Amino acid sequence: MNYQVETAEKSTVKLTITFTPEEWNGAINKAYQQNRGKYAVNGFRKGKVPKNVLEMYYGKGLFYEDALNLLYAEHYGAILEKEKDNFTAVGDPALSVDDISDEKVVLIAEVPVKPDVEIESYKGIKIPEFVYTVSDADVDKDIEDTRLRLAKDEEVTDRAAEMTDTVNIDFTGKMDGKEFEGGTAEGYDLTLGSHQFIPGFEEGVVGMNIGETRDVEVTFPEDYQAEELKGKKAVFTVTLHKITGKALPALDEEFAKKMGSDSVEAYRAKVRERLERNAASRSLNETENSIITEIAKGAKAEIPQAMIDKQNEFALQRLEYNLMYQGIRLDDYLKYLNTTREAYLHTFDEESRRTVLHQLIVEKLIKLENIEASQEEIENKIAEQAKSVGKEAEEYKKTMDPRQLEYIESDIKVTKLFDFLKANNEMIKQEENK
Repeated sequence: MNYQVETAEKSTVKLTITFTPEEWNGAINKAYQQNRGKYAVNGFRKGKVPKNVLEMYYGKGLFYEDALNLLYAEHYGAILEKEKDNFTAVGDPALSVDDISDEKVVLIAEVPVKPDVEIESYKGIKIPEFVYTVSDADVDKDIEDTRLRLAKDEEVTDRAAEMTDTVNIDFTGKMDGKEFEGGTAEGYDLTLGSHQFIPGFEEGVVGMNIGETRDVEVTFPEDYQAEELKGKKAVFTVTLHKITGKALPALDEEFAKKMGSDSVEAYRAKVRERLERNAASRSLNETENSIITEIAKGAKAEIPQAMIDKQNEFALQRLEYNLMYQGIRLDDYLKYLNTTREAYLHTFDEESRRTVLHQLIVEKLIKLENIEASQEEIENKIAEQAKSVGKEAEEYKKTMDPRQLEYIESDIKVTKLFDFLKANNEMIKQEENK
């Protein structure tokens, strides 16, 4: 067997693989041995028919397809391994037979490969740097949200309805004085502030007392699902029957201990520390994305569809997990949208193309700047991970597979790259207090 590699269009390479008569005949004989039990000829026991008889009976090319598959399976992976420094396959090849005879067999494989990316500039650029901070108000809100989550329901009779209350109401919606379909309900439980209803409705119920009837004027959003209601004004006549409020637990030492702290002060400090970790992580992620986004404005790459398709699958998988946590099946979601899995996958095309380009830029810059991860850095990272799960480094290392080690090495390189890019570009701080 010998092969030739040619660069083709749209980030593909063309492999022309030529097999000798001996290799071809050997593959046909192997295909015959594996498949002869499928065929029957009068006068022979099934599985015992000689090859030449089967070829006369069913045609000379009876085992050609299976023989070609055997040769492909045997040699294609080895070719990719041999050429790994020259190109990286990113999808299945398109196969065709260029020649087939007693003298030789020529198989063509058009392989989508990882493209090179041309980068216009990656130093000396003005790049937004995001810095998120945590205020006392952020800490207070987080604590209040936790208290609200742990609150107990209690019936309220001595005050008007407030945001976060659940109210039991009747309502009738009218447009131009006429009731419209879907605008009427009795004994409906609505949590104020949940944004279940159109903007203005829940706010209009706030302040109502038990037994009160009030007209609430609203305007349907321009993107409302019912075509006949888009952008239209309506009046809902609302009668309030019952108010259920939230009895928040007291913010005291007992509450703090339930939350794993010795005192309210220690609990507040713990909340602030968590929020600051989240803010630091958000700052880092958005700044790194900002860096690559700016560099990508002057970058070009001919990205094969195979790479976009693969990224689309990742995106759909993430969506499926998110839906699953909400108790929704992906198939039901797609049915609701009146679309198919194949069609919906392509809604991710633009985002996936951008994601792949960013990945290619990162890989290219690591290579251009000769960024490496030392063995000491890798060992330190392993020790750090081992400590986080309460194990000794050597014990933890025995449980790791090669992919984990590759990920650690890659993570170190990427971190070094972004440190380099921050140091070699003009980072303009965009401070946010959120």
